[in-house]
Amino acid sequence: MITATTTLAATGPGFLSPTGVEIAFLLVGLVTLGAAVVTVTTKQLVHAALWLVVALGGLAVEYLLLTAEFIAWVQVLIYVGSVVVLLLFGLMLTKAPIGRSPDADSGNRPVALAVAVAAAAALVWVVVDAFRTTWIDLEGPVQGATKVTGEILFQHWVLPFEALSVLLLAALVGAIVLSRKNTAAAAAEAPATGPKKEQR
Repeated sequence: MITATTTLAATGPGFLSPTGVEIAFLLVGLVTLGAAVVTVTTKQLVHAALWLVVALGGLAVEYLLLTAEFIAWVQVLIYVGSVVVLLLFGLMLTKAPIGRSPDADSGNRPVALAVAVAAAAALVWVVVDAFRTTWIDLEGPVQGATKVTGEILFQHWVLPFEALSVLLLAALVGAIVLSRKNTAAAAAEAPATGPKKEQR
């Protein structure tokens, strides 16, 4: 009986015998977590955007390791390739300081930390509760293939998908409008640079 149990534990999945993919998943997760922490703690806005690229890229690698290739490429194309680029363009349009910015710290770190810990605990509890007895076969066929994910997305999640796209478009248009208003206001308030005629 003991021999059979030992053999089953050795052949089945477990935390005491991690595979190479599981070790890589853990290492990439630690790097991603570190990049995320640096993103929210640095006072240099450009450095925060670049560390955000590292964090989002690490998430894409995690999706690839979990055989979710479609989600991984969506992560790269949309978040790394679009959202971060829009963030950098926003920093350039608003002429944000390149170096350390004292305005980057609002003084609400305890509240922000409490909210972050509560959100992380809720997410971990939800994921553990949903996948408590589920094991992903990393050596088997790809489970998050583009065909399967596309069928699920456009059969059951069409309305949220389209609503999110409209919301992102509205945010982009709003950012452009706000940047143009600030530029027009700055141009109107700027003093005339031409030579002034003396009044006699």
